[in-house]
Amino acid sequence: MVIKSVNLETVCGISSRLPENDKPEFAFAGRSNVGKSSLINGLMNRKSLARVSSEPGKTRTINYYNINGAFYFVDLPGYGYAKVEPAEKQAWGRMIENYLRNSRCLKQIFLLADIRHAPSEADKQMARYIRAARFEPVVIATKLDKINRSQRPRQLKQLREGLELSAETPIFPYSALSKEGREEIYTYLEEWL
Repeated sequence: MVIKSVNLETVCGISSRLPENDKPEFAFAGRSNVGKSSLINGLMNRKSLARVSSEPGKTRTINYYNINGAFYFVDLPGYGYAKVEPAEKQAWGRMIENYLRNSRCLKQIFLLADIRHAPSEADKQMARYIRAARFEPVVIATKLDKINRSQRPRQLKQLREGLELSAETPIFPYSALSKEGREEIYTYLEEWL
């Protein structure tokens, strides 16, 4: 896949209406600090279009990135960040759920999970939200560079079992540093397009 153009086209807050898009959308969901912005930047071949921060919980809106004028990457707010007020967490949850249930162009939802850890309760709940919206989450296992190659099979098995994924559901290990896994994700996207 060749990324020729990228444009942050729409930003939706808690009170915003979803845009009436006519192009396929691929959404990215994950805990705060799981590396979602780094992944999206890596896929878009940009250094910092999606805001990367050492402080979790920076993405508080739904951000639509128009890719090549042909499809969208949709960056959903991170979840599970403890320093956010409960009312704001609930509002983000409603915003994500509204998107998952009502976007007419949504083709696939990528659920990001840290390969180093078992899925959290929040990760499991997000997987349930995704299934309730009639999708099967495709998992991107981030922070691949933080574990040894010999640990990969065990950690991937832990993610598959913890998120109750079928044997057919893809899991893409990904490193934001080396971009390992990017070509496999591109191939998967191309099959959808």
